[in-house]
Amino acid sequence: MHQILLWPLRLMPLGDAPSAPRRPWEMLPSGSGAGPWHELIDEYTGDPASFHERHYQEFVTFLPYVQRFLYGDGRSPGRPQDGRSEAGMKVFRRRDLAQLRVCPRPGAEVLTLDVVHVDLYFFFDVDVVLLNVEVSATDLELSQAQELLYRLGRAYPSGWDAQGLPLHSLASAEWLDAQGQVLAASDALEREHYIAHVQEHRAPCIAEHWAYVLRPLVVDHSIEPGALRFRQIEYYRMPMMAYLALDEPRALSRSDMVSLGLVTGPPAKPGGHELPYAEKHLQDFESKYCYDRFWSDAGSAPNTRYLCGGHSLVVIGRADSAFFSCGARGVLAQFRHQHFLIFLIAHFQKASLLMFSDRLVEALRRLNVQDAENVRRFKRAIRSSFEGFLRFSHRYWFHEVAEAAQARALFRMCANHLELPVLYAEVKERITDMSAYLETDSIRRQANTVVRLTVVTIFGLVGTITTGFLGMNLLAEADAPLSRRLLYFALVMGATLALTIYTMVKSKRLSDFLDALSDERLSAWNKLRAFAAVWRSGPD
Repeated sequence: MHQILLWPLRLMPLGDAPSAPRRPWEMLPSGSGAGPWHELIDEYTGDPASFHERHYQEFVTFLPYVQRFLYGDGRSPGRPQDGRSEAGMKVFRRRDLAQLRVCPRPGAEVLTLDVVHVDLYFFFDVDVVLLNVEVSATDLELSQAQELLYRLGRAYPSGWDAQGLPLHSLASAEWLDAQGQVLAASDALEREHYIAHVQEHRAPCIAEHWAYVLRPLVVDHSIEPGALRFRQIEYYRMPMMAYLALDEPRALSRSDMVSLGLVTGPPAKPGGHELPYAEKHLQDFESKYCYDRFWSDAGSAPNTRYLCGGHSLVVIGRADSAFFSCGARGVLAQFRHQHFLIFLIAHFQKASLLMFSDRLVEALRRLNVQDAENVRRFKRAIRSSFEGFLRFSHRYWFHEVAEAAQARALFRMCANHLELPVLYAEVKERITDMSAYLETDSIRRQANTVVRLTVVTIFGLVGTITTGFLGMNLLAEADAPLSRRLLYFALVMGATLALTIYTMVKSKRLSDFLDALSDERLSAWNKLRAFAAVWRSGPD
């Protein structure tokens, strides 16, 4: 068994910034011994000897625009040798976690899983980070595998039973280093701690063993210091992939298939064949959740079946099939490379759309139209969201990621189950509405300014023409002392300034008077009333 967990999280902004830092990975401690996370030098940028055929097959699976997102642009003869364009994401890995020791439920056998890798995926211009954890095990019973798929990827307990034991999550979990020493353990039994945390912060408490993996990233509402702070953006159950090599896949009952496809855990009765849900609810299970192109006795990997529910992607096949178990060219290699990236892209897209929706909600929640500075921050936040959404749409939003039939079908199944097209249209409409509101408000303000300036110009025109007609010689003070001329200048400037300010104050009513004056349908008396209304008390 290989199980891959992919946990999307939202990175939070610092201070009053409208979004998270553009390159958040630069805030991770760097240098030898500075922290557990180190940038992963992948096969494309590292030693050429580490680039194998499975990496080549992974690359050619995807369409060119997806290749540029995943791998960047390589060197070409017309570019400098250091002019390589970066990929759309950065990957960091920690190597101190060697094993994960778990007990699925009280009284069950303790299992030790090998940690294949633990990675963090950061993305340019998108405030999202994905935690990727891959574990593996061998010689498991089917029920044990079902328990692990069901219970392992839980960020915190969903509740407790009458005896105080956690529901749906692992009874215990411990991260071990290469020497077998415990680095962190779950705290799922501390019920009062979780309840008090929700009561105080209105946010769930992340289980300690998962919080340990993410550090120095810390939860946004935590008092724990940390520059990089995150917030849960999806359901507490992490999206999951699983690869199961079975002795006899055809021996699985329909109940087992449903359990694996919908990740519902083992049946209540050992060896039972009862469906976890009503038959009517599951009547379209095979057509909706199963990709059965290779579910036959023929082919290089016979009896291989893909079960995709959006939240999960499970592949099952024969353990004695050399191609199914091959980690270089076979189904296992495809699962850990092509299919993983397909799953990652789909969930990255969903997390990004939810993140943009969250940013809009927070901007509106903080809006106070009575505070000019608050309004300016609101406008910056909306414009930042609009710019970020444009970058996301043109760089990361794909309807198709591959032309190969299997890869295309799996991505479509993931996207449809996650309802990505509907979510994208909804977020786009919200951001467009916000942008339209800002444009309308800006046009309204400009129109008001134009009206005021027009009124001031019209009434200032009277004085301008009058003084121009008199030749500016109303007072013959050309030979007067400088002090007297400066005094006249100051008096005239003060009077003009006061008149201009007063005209601006009354510009709305003066504008209404000018409208009435130009209306030929109004009588002279009504026009005179409109002029008197300029000085009438009351709100404009």
